Amino acid sequence: MNKRIHYYSRLTTPADKALIAPDHVVPAPEECYVYSPLGSAYKLQGYAEGYGKNTSLVTIFMIWNTMMGTSILSIPWGIKQAGFTTGMCIIILMGLLTLYCCYRVVKSRAMISSVDITTWEYPDVCRYYFGSFGQWSSLLFSLVSLIGAMIVYWVLMSNFLFNTGKFIFNFIHHINDTDAVLSTNDSNPVICPSAGNGGHPDNSSMIFYANDTGLQQFEKWWNKSKTVPLYLIGLLLPLLNFKSPSFFSKFNILGTVSVVYLIFLVTLKAIRLGFHLEFHWFMPTEFFVPEIRFQFPQLTGVLTLAFFIHNCIITLLKNNKNQENNVRDLSIAYMLVTLTYLYIGILVFASFPSPPLPKDCIEQNFLDNFPSSDILSFIARIFLLFQMMTVYPLLGYLARVQLLGHVFGDVYPSIFHVFILNLIIVGAGVIMACFYPNIGGIIRYSGAACGLAFVFIYPSLTYIIYLHQEERLTWPKLIFHVFIMTLGLANLISQFFM
Repeated sequence: MNKRIHYYSRLTTPADKALIAPDHVVPAPEECYVYSPLGSAYKLQGYAEGYGKNTSLVTIFMIWNTMMGTSILSIPWGIKQAGFTTGMCIIILMGLLTLYCCYRVVKSRAMISSVDITTWEYPDVCRYYFGSFGQWSSLLFSLVSLIGAMIVYWVLMSNFLFNTGKFIFNFIHHINDTDAVLSTNDSNPVICPSAGNGGHPDNSSMIFYANDTGLQQFEKWWNKSKTVPLYLIGLLLPLLNFKSPSFFSKFNILGTVSVVYLIFLVTLKAIRLGFHLEFHWFMPTEFFVPEIRFQFPQLTGVLTLAFFIHNCIITLLKNNKNQENNVRDLSIAYMLVTLTYLYIGILVFASFPSPPLPKDCIEQNFLDNFPSSDILSFIARIFLLFQMMTVYPLLGYLARVQLLGHVFGDVYPSIFHVFILNLIIVGAGVIMACFYPNIGGIIRYSGAACGLAFVFIYPSLTYIIYLHQEERLTWPKLIFHVFIMTLGLANLISQFFM
């Protein structure tokens, strides 16, 4: 259908509307869906008019909802790695920097006047400026972001499924699981799973009752890294082979519910625990980290993916009723995302009970700092588990469309091709969940890699080329945009030394 529409539009010049695609060729609005690379799906209203009828409020909320992904769980850990003051400053600066780069993406189509760019997305702009290299490199980095997100989802789904089963088992058998780990002893327990494990999360169930056969069997068959990641294969692998993921797009509201509940959970925990802050600028203490730490690139890597929406922002803004408000709405959405990350990160870090626990106990997934017996955390894990199980097939569909569509010219060449691709993606998730279940590390590596192209280099480089062609390139603009590209490269390189 898409090829037919393009065929009609190219029979004459873009200015001539005589051969525009007739109505019976274009699908009805209720049949048109747009799937964003982060899993959101929505109906594309008013397709024939070029853009839809969404108000600015809906557009802002849509961008906010699309950006609110799994990275939010690692923001408190990232602040701990950077230091409290440094972390807050980095979140604000990264928000501004990624907003500017996203603004350059939005304006990139307007820089091209020689061809009809009505249906173009950002990969088309890259192909226009860089040829086949731009097309295939944008595909590669887009796949990095998609598959990286799917690996993070598999690790988190294994975590949430494990803790859910553990909660049910402990509840039935009246087991208190906070006795086996370093934890607080008040009515709002917080645990430190990394204590005594070299800073790495404990992959066992942390139940040590050698004389109880039932508990030993449970620990054997319900293990976070050895068995639970494998159980997910039977559930999710068949779902990835569906030709259309439109059914799962109906559950997109779960993402919003999950984020709102996380905000509620963090607020309530902060009220109950109170704030525990001491400011030590360069030297750590027994319970507090310094305000400035040299591990801050770990936070920038996480934030690159947390603020990443650049390869689908044109699609999202096409549906805005008032196109002249695109830049304003994008800026407001980024401001809300930044405030959400600051709110979650500051409250979790500040309320973490130090003493008796050191701030270094904050986990890469801050929900791991609450025992599986905590009912509020149990509800959060249930919400996130079901949300990720519905988004995961959407991400797999997008990866299939991008890779198989480019290589074979068909998004579903055969069940064999699709099954092999899905088996590779699922296998990567299982391997990481078993041997490297650190979502902070996975997010920062994949975020820095895909961000190097889509956030830092391509938007700046296309703008430099455009200014040079228009003979408007000045030294300040050149130096500024080269500096942005250098920051992206430094962000990626620094991840391997932290």
